[in-house]
Amino acid sequence: MSVSESYDVAIVGGGPAGLTAGLYATRARLKTILLEKIGFGGQLLSYETVENYPGFPEGVGAFDLAELIRTHSLKFGLQARNAEVGQLQIGNLIKEIHLADGNILYSKTVILASGASPNKLGVKGETEFTGRGVSYCAVCDAPFYRNQEIAVVGGGDTALEEAIYLSKFADRVHVIHRRDRLRAIPIIQNRAAENDKISLVLNAVVTEIQGGPQGVEGLILRDTKDSRVWEFPINGVFVLVGVRPNGSYLPLEIDRDALGFVRTDQEMATSVPGVFAAGDLRQKRLRQIVTAVGDGATAAFSAGQYIEEHFHHIS
Repeated sequence: MSVSESYDVAIVGGGPAGLTAGLYATRARLKTILLEKIGFGGQLLSYETVENYPGFPEGVGAFDLAELIRTHSLKFGLQARNAEVGQLQIGNLIKEIHLADGNILYSKTVILASGASPNKLGVKGETEFTGRGVSYCAVCDAPFYRNQEIAVVGGGDTALEEAIYLSKFADRVHVIHRRDRLRAIPIIQNRAAENDKISLVLNAVVTEIQGGPQGVEGLILRDTKDSRVWEFPINGVFVLVGVRPNGSYLPLEIDRDALGFVRTDQEMATSVPGVFAAGDLRQKRLRQIVTAVGDGATAAFSAGQYIEEHFHHIS
């Protein structure tokens, strides 16, 4: 085993959860490496502004916040590396992290913090206007749409719950769903039906998102029954057709729910001893920056406790 590639804590994912785990682990004097395959900041880098992070009453640039968290994490000696994890071997006391480039790292504990990604529509204009009228998080961006007319794409529980939340800010919320009936449970459908700010556009799919320098200006919709196409002017669109965990590298030993999110206890411990999970990869209801950093801190603390219990007697 290479001493230089042996760690107390190995963190997979460089978003707010992973960076915070790195901060807490290194402050506890644990030799820690963080592996991020794209950019440090995770989903933060998909947005322009964050308005609901404590301590920034006027909001903060998403990139700026990511950089602040990253810089703080590195202050105590966190090793951060751009690398993709190919697979994990976690059945033994010492875990093996196999990187896509062929290198192998060894660690006493692993914190899984690779996050989740929103399902996308894959239509023209979606990427171009992400952060400028296209959003995947109502809690994050609802205040930007006060007194405006917006659309929600989706027909499940989350889409309708978020539409109800958005109606507190927007003048009108149009729920666009590809079928002739919604998939949300009846109680949520009833709440939406009783909300006079919410209207349904059924049997319709978005084929294009249109806009200009100021952001989204409208949608192109197609009727799923008669193929009729029409323009639908709105100021913003929330795509809420589910999220998927970034967990293709996870071994079968890790217990997950039906959607692939990792199950943990309240201490962030997974079904495998010495392996913890934090942030959006976890099975949980609220996926926000503030919950991710809380998860990361807890996971790092739990990893330290695990090391103390299982390795303190090993010289």
